[in-house]
Amino acid sequence: MRLKQITISSTEVELADGTCVLFSYQTPVAALVPGKGWIRTSTKWSVTTSKHINRWLAENCGGTVQDVPQWEVDQLVAF
Repeated sequence: MRLKQITISSTEVELADGTCVLFSYQTPVAALVPGKGWIRTSTKWSVTTSKHINRWLAENCGGTVQDVPQWEVDQLVAF
């Protein structure tokens, strides 16, 4: 697992299987999932969290992004 601090309140976590998850504060909100592609939560969080998601995707995503329910993003990091 690799952690990368993006801002004071957002972090990127790369898991052993290659999944890369964006956390805003303590909530997983977007990810790059091998074999599935880019996903983002369909839940509307704060303005700041929306900025974190949009910035991260703009800097990293080279394709389309699928909106998914929050529980689907949560499952990526459920241990």
